[in-house]
Formats: sequence, C-alpha cells, structure tokens
Amino acid sequence: MKVPVDDYLQQVLGECAGDEGEVADYIPELAAADPDRLAVALCVADGTVYAAGDADVRFSIQSISKPFVYALALADRGQEAVLDRVGVEPSGDAFNEISLEEDTGRPRNPMINVGAITTHALVGGDECSEQDRCEQVRAGLSAFAGRELSVDEAVFASEMETADRNLALAHLVRSHDIIAGNAHETVRGYVRQCALLVDVRDLAVMAMTLAAAGRNPLTGEQVVPEAVCRQVLSVMATCGMYDAAGDWLTNVGIPAKSGVAGGIIGALPGQVGIGTFSPRLDRFGNSARGVNVCERLSNDMGLHLMSAPPLAVAAVRESGTVEYEGQTWLHAELQGPIRFAAGESVLRALAQLEPGPEPLALDLSRVTSVDDVGRRMLLEGIRRLTLDGHDVVLVDPRDVLPDPDAGDGIRPQVRTSSPYADA
Repeated sequence: MKVPVDDYLQQVLGECAGDEGEVADYIPELAAADPDRLAVALCVADGTVYAAGDADVRFSIQSISKPFVYALALADRGQEAVLDRVGVEPSGDAFNEISLEEDTGRPRNPMINVGAITTHALVGGDECSEQDRCEQVRAGLSAFAGRELSVDEAVFASEMETADRNLALAHLVRSHDIIAGNAHETVRGYVRQCALLVDVRDLAVMAMTLAAAGRNPLTGEQVVPEAVCRQVLSVMATCGMYDAAGDWLTNVGIPAKSGVAGGIIGALPGQVGIGTFSPRLDRFGNSARGVNVCERLSNDMGLHLMSAPPLAVAAVRESGTVEYEGQTWLHAELQGPIRFAAGESVLRALAQLEPGPEPLALDLSRVTSVDDVGRRMLLEGIRRLTLDGHDVVLVDPRDVLPDPDAGDGIRPQVRTSSPYADA
C-alpha cells in the first residue's frame, strides 16, 4: 500500500490555499516571487521525507538561517561566551527593530536581525576572515540539510542594495563592543547566509536535525552537540516568530522560525521536522499560509509541545521470585523507555526488597531506551541493592545500559539471557 501521508499533506495544502498576505516587496528579488507557490514537507526520525505542493521550488532561506548559525556559534564558542554577546529574551518587537538591553547593549535574542548579525560574527572566532566565516556558515548549514547548499547571488546583491538598516544595526552593536569585526563585512556575511538556496525538503531535514539532538537523519552526522540543540529549540520556541511568538506558541506549539522569502521550519523534539513555503507574508513578516498549514498539522496530528503525552505503561512489567537449582532468585523485568518518571517508579519498586543474600536478575530485555537520568537512577539502584547484600545480574541483550559502572567498585554481571531461563 502507499503510505497516505503525502495525500494528507496535499489535502492540507488545498484547504490552506487562501490569498491573504503579500510578498516581501522591500527586497526587489523577493518582490518578484510567485505569490501562489505553496509547499510543505515533513521529515521523521529515520530520514523519511514526505512532501506536497511546490516542493521542488528553491528559495532563499533568509531568517530561517538564524537558529542554525546560532547553533554553529554555540558549538564554536560555548553557551556562556555566546550569552555574553546575545541574550535569550523575547523582544516583543519586529524582526528589524533596534532591540538592545539598556545596561549591556546586547541584542535581546538571536532571532531578530541585530542578534543574528551578532551570532554570525561569532562563528569561527573574532580573528576569522569574512571569506572563511562565510564558508564555515555555508558548510555548517549544508551539514544540517544533508546536501551542499549554494548562495543565490542575485538575492544577495538585491539585499545588499537595501541593507542600510542592517548596516546601522551592525554599527550599533559594534559601538557597544558586542562584535569585534568590521560592520560592513559582518553584514555582507549575514546577508550571504540569508541568500542560501533551500527547498521545503531541506528545511524539514534541517528542522529534524535539531529535533533529533543534532544528528542529521539522512547522513547520520552529529552536526552539533545535543546541548546546543536544546538551547536553540528553547529560543526558537519563545522568539522564533518575532512579535507573533506568543500566538504561535499557544496555537501551534512547535519551536519554529520563519523567513521573509516565505519559508517556515518547525522542529518538534524527537518527533518531526516541518518545512513550509508560501511567499505571501502576514503583518509580522511570517508566511500567512505557512502559519495556517503548521497550525493545521499541529491540531490534526497532536504535535503541540504542551500537549501531555499518554501516561506511560508501568516501567516494572513483572517482579517476584523464581526458584532455580535450589536457589531463590529475585526477579524484576522492566519495559519501555527509562527516563526520570520511569526510573523513579523502578527505584520505588526496588526499595521494597529487603536486604539479604538473594541474587537479583534485573531484566532490561523489553526496555527500549535509557537516557542519562534513567541510567544514573538504575545504576544507583544497583549500587544500593549490592550494598544491601544482593548479587545483581543485569539481563541486557541489546546493550541499552552499556558500561554499567555503579560506583564503589560495583559492576553487575551482564548477561544476554536470564540466568534461570529454563526455570
């Protein structure tokens, strides 16, 4: 059978194809865009991409580049150094407003132009040349997309002709010693990053790379560290849609970023990357039909970040005792993903065991994943059980808990099957 997702996306486009909004007429090349173009793409965790509409049409990435360049700056400099130059608070202003903190001169966040100009200057270090920085940005965004991206030189030239306000913003942050380089060079580099050509499939893959903790689902490359993605997605959620960010978060509920060429990305952690394209913009500078498409997808598919997921099944699937070769074994079989809530329930169940010499088989055969918090909780439980006198055997056929060092010199025996499988 044919997977029906493409058909569903086509249906959504048909129902969201209104004529509200206008193209960005203040940039000549963007003013010439076909206002009737409309496309959407979804990328899921294994790299499968679904698309509908004008999915093969390429357009300039514009401000959608901002979260990805912010990620590159964080990966280069570290969070503390970047925060010294750019804040993370919503501005409540339009994308091109002068929005600086009064006491520090920092841009309020990296999703508005003045903040994005600053984060561009942070990539590669203060001594990096304009050419090298531009290439690092291009290569970095290409890694997010999983293919080599190129600059639309016509769009670049057109935007530089109308870059007076961005030049003023760059000189302003330069006067506060927020950026160290030449203001004109920094703006040229920023405009080049905005002129990179993408399509909605690229946007969906780039968004999914953020949503997958920095791992590109097509290439398998770890583009940036997981902690960087968490920071970027947090700022996207509160600042990515400019002065419409509050409406977006309540109605759509997906970390997102828009661009004045008509693109929007949405990145829902662990689930999906979304890319949409329609050049007609609303009064906030966001794609009017793209916003409608994303709201429809969120409502139809339950993608709102604040929607409570179904309560997980009990992490302890089965527990009790087993008699085997004249010995009584304690037995606990776990299941599902082990994160904080599941780990807490496991520790509470194990805490009911009385100290004693009985061996314990902790069976992880049905556990699908263990995150860092779950790992530490399980290992602490193993440590305490061992100190209580139990000989803990870990049944872990898929190695979901590698290197089980519980501290105090305690390492449980690891087996691929139960020690009493024949009981």
